[in-house]
Amino acid sequence: MDHTNIIKEITPLTQSDCFTMFSRIKKEFDFPLHYHDEYELNLIINGKGARRIIGNHIETIDELELVLVGPNLPHAWFTHQCQSEEIQEITVQWHKDLFDEKFLKRNQLNFIKKMFELSSKGLSFSKEAIEMIAPRIKDLDKKSGFDSVISLMLILRDLSSSRGVQTLSGDNFIQVDNFSYNSRRLDKAFEYMNAHYGKPISLKEIAKLVNMTEVSFSRFIKKRTGNTFIDSLTEIRLGHATRLLIETTHAVAEVSFTCGFNNISNFNRIFKKKKGCTPTEFRENFSGSRIFV
Repeated sequence: MDHTNIIKEITPLTQSDCFTMFSRIKKEFDFPLHYHDEYELNLIINGKGARRIIGNHIETIDELELVLVGPNLPHAWFTHQCQSEEIQEITVQWHKDLFDEKFLKRNQLNFIKKMFELSSKGLSFSKEAIEMIAPRIKDLDKKSGFDSVISLMLILRDLSSSRGVQTLSGDNFIQVDNFSYNSRRLDKAFEYMNAHYGKPISLKEIAKLVNMTEVSFSRFIKKRTGNTFIDSLTEIRLGHATRLLIETTHAVAEVSFTCGFNNISNFNRIFKKKKGCTPTEFRENFSGSRIFV
């Protein structure tokens, strides 16, 4: 697969969130092939005839669809032969570190741990499992705070022990951008960028913060994350911008300046390059209900 045609989606989740849930009714699938750092559970109702791509696996889906996609696994749904005028799609996304590795090693979490590992290839659940779980996924937005997190965990527990789960992408598929980094210096740098994204942030400033030279830090962040310092900062700013576009009615120019972009045309250009649509189109496409927990 040509990775240059795949968009890296920057989700509006912040480090303070546990998960986000987005629900909408639509007539077609129009989001391009993409990947992101977060786990995604995608429920589709009335989608018969649509085409699903997960990694190197392509399949035409039925009326009911529930798929778990692991971090950095390219995926997309396309309208294809779907005739439905009322496709319902509910997408739940959560950070890959929401459930800590040490936590998942506990006996009671073993099934969820295995499911997460298999989701690196994408998992499709049986019709029976979907019929059992779908009402609970739909009701996730009816709860709040801690109760919502517990509800998500219970859904994941039941899915992890359900029967008829199908692994989708083949063993020979290489994930994109699958970088793993554990570094106090990077944690400190990203924490600072997340806290001050609305203000000018220089490489010199960050390098000094983590006690490195500018050249050393540039090499370090590129080696550990695959991104340059500027790309990393831009992704953080775009993440906050997408959230503001969804949650507020602020003008695009206001969102741009709030999130640290120096001018509106630069913001529009970067946004379209990274997300495949303009900020205005993004806001229109995401008309539906979204919650952050």
